[in-house]
Amino acid sequence: MPDRLIRVNAYTTLELVDGRARGHEFETDAPGVVNVTAPREDPEQVTLEVELDNTAVDDLAAHADEIDLSPAQARTLAEALESTADRVEAAKSADDDSL
Repeated sequence: MPDRLIRVNAYTTLELVDGRARGHEFETDAPGVVNVTAPREDPEQVTLEVELDNTAVDDLAAHADEIDLSPAQARTLAEALESTADRVEAAKSADDDSL
């Protein structure tokens, strides 16, 4: 992704995820980056960053979205991701077993 706003390196959480930008008048699929970070010194929050490849999205200017989370909010999000991932894996396993 040229002209990235999120720094991508060996520590980036997820690079090249399948993403989607959706607005009232458009919906566009694009590769993206998702990163979870916190300041190295005296961290007070967890930051969740999302950026889609701006060359694949004509309807939006290049941008990255950031959400600051308290440690409790980050854990709630992590638990929701974990339980939803378990549910999706179970459904896929059930589908595979029925074949």
